[in-house]
Formats: sequence, C-alpha cells, structure tokens
Amino acid sequence: MAEGNSHLLVTNVRNRLREIVGASTNWKDHQQAMAERASLSEHLAGSQSELPAKTMKDSEIEVHLPLGTQPSLREKYLNYHNTVRFGRILEDLDSLAVLICYSHTWNKELDRSPLSIVTALVDKIDMRKNIIYPDCDIKFTGHVTWVGKSSIEAKMHMTQFHDGAYSPVLDATFVMVARDPENKRAAFVNPLKLQGPEEEKIFQQGEINKKRRVDLSTASLLKVAPTAEERTIVHSLFLNTLDTKTVSFRSRILPPNSMWMEDAKMKGLEICHPQVRRECFHTHWLIKESCIYSLCLLCYIYHSGSRPILVAVDDILFQKPVEIGSLLLLSSQVCYTEGEHIQVRVHTEVLDPLTRQHSTTNVFHFTFLYLVNCIGTFSACC
Repeated sequence: MAEGNSHLLVTNVRNRLREIVGASTNWKDHQQAMAERASLSEHLAGSQSELPAKTMKDSEIEVHLPLGTQPSLREKYLNYHNTVRFGRILEDLDSLAVLICYSHTWNKELDRSPLSIVTALVDKIDMRKNIIYPDCDIKFTGHVTWVGKSSIEAKMHMTQFHDGAYSPVLDATFVMVARDPENKRAAFVNPLKLQGPEEEKIFQQGEINKKRRVDLSTASLLKVAPTAEERTIVHSLFLNTLDTKTVSFRSRILPPNSMWMEDAKMKGLEICHPQVRRECFHTHWLIKESCIYSLCLLCYIYHSGSRPILVAVDDILFQKPVEIGSLLLLSSQVCYTEGEHIQVRVHTEVLDPLTRQHSTTNVFHFTFLYLVNCIGTFSACC
C-alpha cells in the first residue's frame, strides 16, 4: 500500500481513495454503496492491541502537482492575480492527509478499508513563502507523526521547483479521526512504532500539540469568563471610542485611521447539493474554496483594497458535519489588525429550514500580510 502510494500525481490521489474505500461517486448508487460498506464492520478491531504497529515510513507519501511540465493543469489552479489558488491547495492537502492515514491503517488482507477516515482538525498551516508560482512544479510530502486510539496526526510539507531547486512553501498539520464504515462511531487505528530518537521527538511534538488543543478548548469563552488582561483590553477599546460629551452608545467616536468591525463584514449562503458530494469525495466540503476561502478573500480585498498575501491558517475544528441538502450560512469579518497583518474570521453554521435551528460547524481564521506599510486598526462596535 505505502509503496504504491509513494509517488503519485495529485490528480490520482482521489482515485486511489475511491479504490481504498469502494465508495460510489454517483448519488443514485449511494445507498447501495453505503449498504456494501456497512458489511465491512465485521473487519473492525475490537481494541487497538489487536492491530499491528506501523512505522512512520509505512505512511510516507510523495505527491506531485506538475504545473510546470503539464500546462493543462494550470487553469484549474490559476487565479486572476496569476498565482496559484490557495483554496485548491487546501483541497489537495486534505485529500493527501486522508490518504496518508489510510496508508497507516491499511490491511493487506482486505480489498477495501473498513474505516471511514474524516478530517477532524486542521491544526495549523504555516506559510514559508508568500508567492506560489502557477508555472512551476509542486511537490507534497507527508507521513503520520502521532496517533491516539482513533485519531491520527499527519504532517505535510509543500515545496515548489523554482530557480533550479525545490524550496519550502508551507507546512501543514491535519488531525484525522477513524470511524466505522457508516461513519457513526469511533474506530481503532494502528499504534505507531517509533524508530530512533528523531521519530520519538516528532511523536512528542504530537503529544504537545494534543495538549495544546485540549488547553485551548477548555479556555474557550463559551466555557470560562475572560481573563483580567482580556477584560482590560476590551475596556480600553470601549473607552477609546467613547464620546465623553454624550457618554452614549448612540454617539461612539471612531478613532483616526480606523473602521468599525461591524462595517468589515461579508456574508454568503451555500446549498450542499448531491453533486458536491461527488466533487468533494473525502475532502471536507467546508475546505472547498467556493465555501470558505473565496468569501474570506472577498472580505479581505474589499476592506483592505490590497492584494492578499496569506501567511497563516489557524486551527480549523470541524464541529458538525454538513449533510447533503444543508443550508450553510457563512459570515466573514476582519476581526483583528496589528502592524502589517490582518486577520479575517469566517464563521459557518448549518440552518435547518424546517426547525429554523442554527448550529455552528466551524470558525476559521486566516492571517494576511498587508502590502502597505501602515494600516488602520479596527474598533469593536459594542
């Protein structure tokens, strides 16, 4: 399995995933395909100890995106700034992370994997280079770096061939979870066998990442009150916009070179049709560029008036699945500025049109570098 996946083209990754799972890409055959997958439940392990340990090398994959040597691919990845569409890169990273995890859990005795591996979290994406060239070959590499009982962390690196050599573009860490064939409950994954001090160090970083995620979730404002420092910052923002003559919320004063956060918004609506399931096989629908990143870019460009240069993508936690037929409400907003950086927040929620119930699915944060030396600040509109 790992050897067969060691050198792939990006265009072949999703085909390989379909072979591993045996899922249908045709909506009318979906129910039959799901029934066939349900029969694979008998091959699930009753405990993690029943599964053979795998090494990091077992999941190593190298995938090529030949934008330079295959010009026919460029149009799919090209944006109007004549650079690569980052939304497409997000999709490729997500598919690659899934394939890495299937390589780790692959059972040679089975024709199909009984596991449904889905994206739980985009831990972080760090940009090493601000420009991705549309006419130079790209290479993705990655492997499993940490495992729990049913979760797997995959680390990936993207490089691009330019000026005679491959140079780093970004580093990405995804956390995937294994579910049963019907995606109803957690399933066990193979333990990780470490080989040497370097792999032990990599695994230990995975443990640190897990602890950090737990700490961040427990520190959420939905669970605990703001700290004294946070309260001081919010109060200072309030005083900075207070009209001392009226002392009224109706006559706030906007500081120089600023705009209200309320005026830095854009909203959108998406409907998840059956066609989307075919196009997004194993790639989480919310990672599709049309859903999230395009709205983020529009918000940034409209309110900054400058060309976007992405420098980081913060944690993306997938809290709730987006089912076929869902109405997905999207809201993007410039939420923070500091120096030459602007952060855009995108909030997504599912609306049930029958019950009118709203449920948050995700909160995304994208950080951009502003091209002008000096930018304004955004004041909270309380």
